[in-house]
Amino acid sequence: MSASQTVTPELRQWIVEQAQAGCRPEDVLASMRASGWDEVVALGALGQVLEAFLGAQAVQQAATLAATLPPAVRVPEPALAGSPSQLRVHDREVRVLLTLQNPRVVVFGGFLSDDECDDLVAAAAPRMVRSETVVNETGGNEVNAARTSDGMFFGRGESALCQRIEARIAALLNWPLVNGEGLQVLHYRPGAEYKPHHDYFDPAQPGMAAVLKRGGQRVGTLVMYLNTPLQGGGTVFPDVQLEVAPIKGNAVFFSYERAHASTRTLHGGAPVIAGDKWVATKWLREGEFI
Repeated sequence: MSASQTVTPELRQWIVEQAQAGCRPEDVLASMRASGWDEVVALGALGQVLEAFLGAQAVQQAATLAATLPPAVRVPEPALAGSPSQLRVHDREVRVLLTLQNPRVVVFGGFLSDDECDDLVAAAAPRMVRSETVVNETGGNEVNAARTSDGMFFGRGESALCQRIEARIAALLNWPLVNGEGLQVLHYRPGAEYKPHHDYFDPAQPGMAAVLKRGGQRVGTLVMYLNTPLQGGGTVFPDVQLEVAPIKGNAVFFSYERAHASTRTLHGGAPVIAGDKWVATKWLREGEFI
């Protein structure tokens, strides 16, 4: 939608109700953008309504938000106009099981076949090492107590299997294949977890400049489940109290149009209670990943 959108009395009342219920201005803005409102119009409406109904302090909150939010960028997005129950993507029919607008989360059924899941695990297993996280200060990697899994990276297009899955991801999310990092495979044993975190890089951190040079900011994530744990191991989104069950062959996608918590994409891997969990993750960048 464009800046010609009209701020109706119903919208004004809705903004007031959200504020009175204790919602933060950034969450109200995110909800409006997810519904198709132009960001400039949405920010203007927030300021006008909050000033008229809730006073100067609320106006200052909206102004502070407008000044501090990083700019929104284009993100990957599956073709879900018309609410289809399934999609034909590249070489496979994929079911649409769940969609959220804010945060943008979509759960897909049957994204991978059982054989593809098993083949990825078999190819990755001999190369597993303790998982690391990015170090904000340097841009390097280190073992972190928040991430208690083993993992490895395939090079993009490393094998015929990787090429097939990567082409399917590009078709599903309408995003250039070259903008994707290589597939990462993770193995979680009983008790292992990945505490809630964001996938985007914080550009304010000194080590992130080197990371961002390799393709720009991360803007989307696809987590593919390679087996079904006996118990536990779901992907959790604490901001919206959502937990996605780790079912073999299924995948969960989420995008984040700015490097800011207002995207509500805080997420984590819940502890595995029984059995183990294997997942493959694909991160999508703004530009070509090199």
